[in-house]
Amino acid sequence: MTEQRLIIEMGMGNDLHGMDYTKAAKRAIEDAFRHSSLPIFGVLDLPHDVMRVQVTVAVQDPDAIDLEALRATLPRGKADVRAVHGGLNVPANGETIVVAQASVEAFLPVQSDWVLKD
Repeated sequence: MTEQRLIIEMGMGNDLHGMDYTKAAKRAIEDAFRHSSLPIFGVLDLPHDVMRVQVTVAVQDPDAIDLEALRATLPRGKADVRAVHGGLNVPANGETIVVAQASVEAFLPVQSDWVLKD
């Protein structure tokens, strides 16, 4: 099925003490969510389950990410989450600060006859 991307949001999160890549990635996803709203569902009377959500998180150790835990944080749509190499590990006073980046993209099937509700 052909899709069209509705939104792309970026976020950044970190874990200051504990070097927890999943925690930093969750915070990056939450940061991206805080920058977006999708009123189109109410305006077009579309159910949220028709949306596909693609999340990409970037950290220095992608294998350390719990992808299922991240998927569970996504409130709507059919989620696909992947981890890639990126982000930063910042040494600070004997600890490592983990910085994660996230991209959250929302896709809908092509709507050829969109009609706004009154």
